[in-house]
Amino acid sequence: MKKIVLLFSHTLTPSQREDISTTLNITEIYSLSTPLQAIWSQVPTDRDLVMSEYLKEIKDFVLSHLDNGDYLLIQGDFGATYTMVNFAKKYGFVPLYSVNRRISSEKIEDGIVKKYSEFEHEFFREYI
Repeated sequence: MKKIVLLFSHTLTPSQREDISTTLNITEIYSLSTPLQAIWSQVPTDRDLVMSEYLKEIKDFVLSHLDNGDYLLIQGDFGATYTMVNFAKKYGFVPLYSVNRRISSEKIEDGIVKKYSEFEHEFFREYI
């Protein structure tokens, strides 16, 4: 039975959920609690922030839910993402991100150019 912890700031789309189930054969999906989600989604802009210390509670959550070979879906602040990808590799977890196709359009409304983007999940790719 494979498991995954979600480290990102939105909910899974139906196509992502399907891909996790069928392609990766994952049976257990763990999302962050509200307090942990706030830590992940609202990384402070402090210059002296030590990312490895800031993410300690999230690392503890991951360690308590995953085993070697399980998956960690990581998308977010670049520094937090980099830290958690390295953490995943250190503990034998498989770090992933969602590859999406962007569909963009532009409209001019009252002389203002407005750009709209939609994203469609294609597959999960491993950070290497």
